[in-house]
Parts: sequence; C-alpha cells; structure tokens
Amino acid sequence: MSSTTRILGIEGTAWAASAAVYDSGTDDVFIESDAYEPDSGGIHPREAAEHMHEAIPTVVKTALEHARETYAGPADEPPVDAVAFSQGPGLGPCLRIVGTAARALSQSLSVPLVGVNHMVAHLEIGRHTADFDSPVCLNASGANAHLLAYRNGRYRVLGETMDTGVGNAIDKFTRHVGWSHPGGPKVEAAAKDGAYVDLPYVVKGMDFSFSGIMSAAKQRYDGVSASQASDSGDPADEHGESDGSVSLEDVCFSLQENIFGMLTEVAERALSLTGSDELVLGGGVGQNARLREMLETMCTQRGADFHAPEPRFLRDNAGMIAVLGAKMYDAGDTIAVEDSRVDPNYRPDQVDVTWRTDEPDLELGREEGTVQGAEALVDLEPEAGRVRKRRASKQYRHPSLDERLRRERTTLEARLTSLARREGVPTPVLVDVDRREAQLVFEYVGDRDLRDALTVERVRDVGRHLARLHLAGFVHGDPTTRNVRVGPTRTYLIDFGLGYHTDHVEDYAMDVHVFDQSLVGTAADPEPLREALREGYREVGEKRVLERLRDVEGRGRYVE
Repeated sequence: MSSTTRILGIEGTAWAASAAVYDSGTDDVFIESDAYEPDSGGIHPREAAEHMHEAIPTVVKTALEHARETYAGPADEPPVDAVAFSQGPGLGPCLRIVGTAARALSQSLSVPLVGVNHMVAHLEIGRHTADFDSPVCLNASGANAHLLAYRNGRYRVLGETMDTGVGNAIDKFTRHVGWSHPGGPKVEAAAKDGAYVDLPYVVKGMDFSFSGIMSAAKQRYDGVSASQASDSGDPADEHGESDGSVSLEDVCFSLQENIFGMLTEVAERALSLTGSDELVLGGGVGQNARLREMLETMCTQRGADFHAPEPRFLRDNAGMIAVLGAKMYDAGDTIAVEDSRVDPNYRPDQVDVTWRTDEPDLELGREEGTVQGAEALVDLEPEAGRVRKRRASKQYRHPSLDERLRRERTTLEARLTSLARREGVPTPVLVDVDRREAQLVFEYVGDRDLRDALTVERVRDVGRHLARLHLAGFVHGDPTTRNVRVGPTRTYLIDFGLGYHTDHVEDYAMDVHVFDQSLVGTAADPEPLREALREGYREVGEKRVLERLRDVEGRGRYVE
C-alpha cells in the first residue's frame, strides 16, 4: 500500500448526486455534484431516484476523468485505490442506485469497495478539516439531528431528535407557507427582518423535539392576515402583520432562535458530559449563519473550540465520503461485493470505528472551587457543606428566551428537588433560592459525580429513583451520570431544572432513555450498567414504561 491514498467517493442518499476524488498526499478534494431540486414541496422519493439515475453516471464520469488526469502512476494501473460510497442512511431507491454504480466501478477498476455511513462522514470531515482529537459532533441535516461522541470504538449517540430531522422540520413549515424547497435559506432570509415572539422550546436531556414548535409556528402563520400572502414564494415580498403585531418574518426569526437555541444547548450539555472542549458541526443546516454564530458564541463562552467545515462539505457531498473512505481503506476496512447492500436506516452507532485507536479520557469532576456545567456555574464548598448554583446568562440565546428559561428552570429545580425528597428519593436540601438572579443554594451531598464512580449498584439505585419520581407524576428531565452524586452509602439525584409534571408514559420512558444514553456515552463497559438500570426500575416502577422504552429505542430517526 502506497503512502498516498486516492479514493473515488460516490454520494447519493437523498437529493445530491455527487462524486469526488480525494488524494491523501495533497489533501486535495475534487467534488462534482448535481442536486435534485423539486418544483414544489419537499423531496419526492420517486423523483429523487429518477434524478439520481440520470445524474450519477455523469458526475462519476467527471470525477473519474479528474482522477485519471491527476494520476502520476503507471498508465496500466487504476487511478484510485478504492471506491467508497454512501451505504446509508437515506432514501432506499437513491441508495440502491449509488450502490450499483459503486459495485460496477469497483469491478471495472479492480479496486476494493468501502461502505461509508453518511452521518459518520459528516462528523469525520469536520474532525479532519479541524484537526481535532476527539470532538463532540452536532449533525444538523435534513432528515437527521443528533449528537455524537467517540467512546469504546464507536461513535455513540448522546442525543437526537425524537420526531423529525431539523431540516425536514423547517421544510414542513415552509411547505405550509407555500415556499419551494429548500426552505431553510428562505427562513434565514426572512428572519433578518423579524422580532422575537414566544414559541415552544423542548429539550429532554440531550434529546429534543421539533413537532411542538412546528405546530405553533404554523398556527402563528395562519394568524397572519391574508393580505400579506404572496404567490411568488419570495419571503422578501411578504410584510403584513397579524393582529397588528406578529409578522411572518417574526415567526421565521423566532423559529430559528428556538430551534438553533435547542441544538446549541444540547451541544453544550454533551460537551459537559464528555469533558470535551472541541465541537464540530456537520450537515446541510450547518450552512445557516445564525446556527454557526450560536455554536461559536457558546463555545467561546465556555472556553471550547468550534469548527464548521466550508459549505461544500456541510451539504451532502461525495468529498466527505471519499475522505472517510480513505481512512477506512488505510485501516483495511473494505467490504466484499456480496456484503455491500445498502441500509436506509444505517445508524452511526452501528459503525465499528476501525480507523481510530485513541480513546478519550473523561475529565474527572472537581470537588471544590467553581465548576462550569452545561447550564450553570457551580461553586462547591464542601467544608461549609454548601453548593451555590448560578444559572448563567447564555449569550447565544435571544435575551427574552434566555430570561424565561433561566427563571422557569430555577423555579422548577427548587420545587422538584424538594418534591423528590418527599417521595423518598435522596436529593440535596434546598437552603435558599433567588428566582430573580436565577440562583440556588443547596446542601453539599456525595463526594463525586456518578460519572466518576460508575458501579452496577449505583446505577440500579438511579433506576429505582427514577421509578419513584414517575409514580409521583413527574420526571427529572436531565438524568445523566453528571446529575447523580454518590457518597459512601447513598446515591443522590441533583439538577431538576428540566423536570416537569406529567402523566404520560412516553415522558417517563424518555427520562429513562436520557440516562441510558449517558451511560453509553461515559461508561467503559455500558451493557451491565444498562441492564442494572432496567432492573432497578422494574423493582419499583411500572412495566409499561420499560415497554415504551423499547419503542423509543427502536424508532427510526431518518427519512419520513
């Protein structure tokens, strides 16, 4: 194997028919793409497949010509070492066309095949161009939205959308408005002339949901007077107001502020959980300037590094497939033709990361001084037996939204911490609360975070604690291995700021799911701990919650 690897990559998961050539010696990436652009609405699978069928041969021909023109080796040798292709996730008909093209090329050139997970490629192109060691990755694309971090040989899903991808969510709103695909750039343009109005904001630990905000945004738009409706589909042409106060531009502005605020918040929570100080952005929605601004501001405020690849690597492209394909090829990670079937539901946490051997060390929590959490600055005073928690103002969030969230979460944390104690769940005693300053003072409990002292029995305790909360009709909201404290004999739940009262089994299952994800993201051997969580919950809680948990875990997060 030569020291320089050259890979021909092919991408075609949904809308972009793309081929690329990557040369690891020069780090040059040549990309040729032909995007499917529907006349109206969102992506139509049949039309997308027809476009892929016509466009893939053309873009591959151009890329292959470039490969031959730039190849300095013998004329009788193939100009690339392997053919990499997007094996999933994506639209099945489109993926099958790409898979067929890749197999044919592999056989005609007599070079190996490399099957690439599209979403891992979004992560790896960011890690590659940033030269980061072990970042958290926020993938924000049309059919996907999730947080990934490397642990134990795989990219673990720390959080994800519970309903639809972020791009698809925005497109649903713009289809309702009557704008053509893609809707994201049109919302971004309209938002420049908008003002903030309240819309739902839903995060559950590091998971999030867009269905509520989409419904509310549609209702806000429906209230806009008919006089401002425009047949042109150009957001710049629409300037009317509803009830003299809310315009379509306001709805677009607020949609961005809330959706991107949610994504930025969960990204910061993932940084806090893993101890990483590096964040990369992937996916086509990452082209939005406001999202990048929010993430950059958040990282600057907490002293972390942020990187977004150049736009050609953010949208769906074969360049990222070729770059990751080269890493996989160098690691000997190729596949036989008979094993190259595409998978429309190929999750990133199913991929064995053969091209990495490093394992990040989780930064152990400090037990004195000031600790920066995901949402607050925490002053630890073990000698005085006190913890002072100040919900810091988040510079990335709109001031009105930030003030509302800080006030509401401080009130909820004070109330639910005390209520949990009455239900027999160990929590710190609340000493003082200042809602105006978003500050709480608690009793100092435990001697470390559960993340730094993971045992089967401690995790089983957490399962029992969560079940008791649910039987009492509320959820913790953010149960992670950093929001559990352990002492010599007791396991405490802390930080109830995302909790709420509910009688829905779905909310209880999500609460357990959040903690389960944190185990996968922080434990060296998570499987015994995951089983202990379920054992503890069964001892106290209702069977239907764990049945619903299986449903939550089995849901597809991809193409609708």
